[in-house]
Amino acid sequence: MLDEALKGEIQTAYRRVLESLELTPRYGQRLMIAEIARTLAGIESDDSGKRTSDEHVCVLEAGTGTGKTLAYLLAALPVARARGKRLVIATATVALQEQVLHQDLPSLKTHSGIDFDYALAKGRGRYVCVARLDQALEGTEENPTLSLFEQSLASGGDDFQALVQSLGDAYGNGRWEGDRDSWPEAIDDADWRRLTVDHRQCTNRRCGHFGACAFFRSRRHLDSADVIVANHDLVLSDLALGGGVVLPAPGDCIYVFDEGHHLPDKALNHFTHRFAVGGGLRWLRTLKKSLTELNQALAVQPTLARLLGGLPPLIDALEPKLGEVFALGHQLAERPQGLGDAEDTHQQRFEMGRAPEPLREQARELLVMFAELSRTLETMADILRESLDPDKHTGLPREQAEAWLPLLALLHGRALEAHALWQAFTEQDDPGEPPRARWLALERFGSEPELTFSASPVSAAHTLAKTLWGSCHGAVVTSATLTALGRFERLQERAGLANRYRYQRLPSPFDYSRAVLSVPREAVDPSDREGHERAIVDFVTALGEQEAVLMLFSSRAQLRAVEKALPGKLAERVLAQDRLPKRELITRHRERIDAGKGSIIFGLASFAEGIDLPGDYLTHVVITRLPFAVPDDPVGATLAEWIESRGGNPFMRISVPDASIKLVQACGRLIRKEADSGRITLLDRRVLTRRYGRALLDALPPFVREIDGVSSEA
Repeated sequence: MLDEALKGEIQTAYRRVLESLELTPRYGQRLMIAEIARTLAGIESDDSGKRTSDEHVCVLEAGTGTGKTLAYLLAALPVARARGKRLVIATATVALQEQVLHQDLPSLKTHSGIDFDYALAKGRGRYVCVARLDQALEGTEENPTLSLFEQSLASGGDDFQALVQSLGDAYGNGRWEGDRDSWPEAIDDADWRRLTVDHRQCTNRRCGHFGACAFFRSRRHLDSADVIVANHDLVLSDLALGGGVVLPAPGDCIYVFDEGHHLPDKALNHFTHRFAVGGGLRWLRTLKKSLTELNQALAVQPTLARLLGGLPPLIDALEPKLGEVFALGHQLAERPQGLGDAEDTHQQRFEMGRAPEPLREQARELLVMFAELSRTLETMADILRESLDPDKHTGLPREQAEAWLPLLALLHGRALEAHALWQAFTEQDDPGEPPRARWLALERFGSEPELTFSASPVSAAHTLAKTLWGSCHGAVVTSATLTALGRFERLQERAGLANRYRYQRLPSPFDYSRAVLSVPREAVDPSDREGHERAIVDFVTALGEQEAVLMLFSSRAQLRAVEKALPGKLAERVLAQDRLPKRELITRHRERIDAGKGSIIFGLASFAEGIDLPGDYLTHVVITRLPFAVPDDPVGATLAEWIESRGGNPFMRISVPDASIKLVQACGRLIRKEADSGRITLLDRRVLTRRYGRALLDALPPFVREIDGVSSEA
């Protein structure tokens, strides 16, 4: 229960923030604070602090303008401190992460009267490896251990050496903390790869530069922070490693997942496995060519000599087997001669995730081979790590171990990825559960063809239920759009959230009657592609010259076709997403509006979320068609097949609810502040003619409706 002392602390902090910043209290914000505080304070624990109750998660849909960030920080931080837990704020986007870190937390610390410390958590790959930086400064970075991959991918020459010198100087005198994101200029991916390591390549305390390590310095700060700011990917990566590796152990954490509607998709990406056959052949051949160097450097150690001796026959067996699966993949894709002249890609999904038996047989053989390669490389890497420990005597000089460990760890990682993919192709799916999606894709890789095999679960619900909700002390999931068709069931199904958790939709502070939702007579069924395209062109042509418009398209092809069909003078007002970087496009749009000119943004799905253009910067949102998912998504298509096989309707169960969420997000671009007003136009007649149309409209905020020119209140 929320005791009086804790309740008083939260109320006092809220009052102080409101008074100091001269803010008006918001009803929805007060409700959100109360709901979070009740949920988290009601968690029962044993004497060791381990959670014993199971109603420890609250899921809150809070629209734009609610003041979500202040609400969850004010409610969760005092409870976390009182329970001896760490508060982990996880966002889906960098923009929100930076806002929380650089605006919301400093403001709360200054004005709330709560004394707390906070830190940013990033993965190891965002930090420079001081050992590698030192090698590059000394000119010893060009060693044979890096010749296999990094140097073939890297840009070289004076630019890299100049970058290294600048990074070294800044890190050495304390002007830079070693993370890529805080360097004032963009660092090329290929250059950065030469200066960082992953968790397999890092030697941790055995490294001679451990005391100066940027990543472990940041970890020391994390160890003392009350609030840790991270992103969804880092939390999921930490859970995949068993929890408590980069972040504190889940049982010691209260998580807040802001932008929580992204969590299921982020989780799916973490459990998707891929293997590019051409890429695999390339790194195996390069390894084969480098065996002489490896033997010269490492064969002085008997076990390493034996393991190295086993690599040539293993590689010799793998190469033709990969050649066979490459040929088989082309046959299964019905492209035995490869892609046609007009094709850039071709995707072949296996029905119900069932790979054909010839492919499963190939996968079983490859699984055995990559298992042996993984074990060999892992053992070799372990010996090299031990050789770095002054208390261990392996017979291998430390300098040799230090030089070759990064490469062997990299190879081990690639072998593990291949093993995971082929394992997914050999496993039998549980007949009572949704199958795994399995597919292959033919692509052009420069002048070479590439064949990539992929496998993914169609739902991350079970994994999230077990590794996240089941293991954390408490959690809050929040976003402006969590419900589909006004209900939480779709999110529960995708994110593994139990019915017993607390769910609430909070009232918005906005007056939605200041906006008009229009489905005009010009709206056409998009199944008539040419007619729909003409209707969009006619509509754009009729727009007022001073309007600030965001026009959302569902396909790049249609966006380009409409842009091409516009008369020249009107086309000058259009800023198209595929012609300019997002930030540059938004800047130009704002500049035009500031200059009293009209501006029309043509955007794709990514512009339906995260774009903040308040007031006069956006007065009209045009949605060209209902945002149903692209039908060629292999994960969604496999799930749909499975639902249909069990007598369900995948369109009503998946497609319509998901479209509802996206439609609410798109409409949400218009009203960003309490005084905002404007118009939303939907150019898709299906919302009036199909049976799901009413449900989609009813799930939208209460805009004034103007259907076929007739106005009505929602």
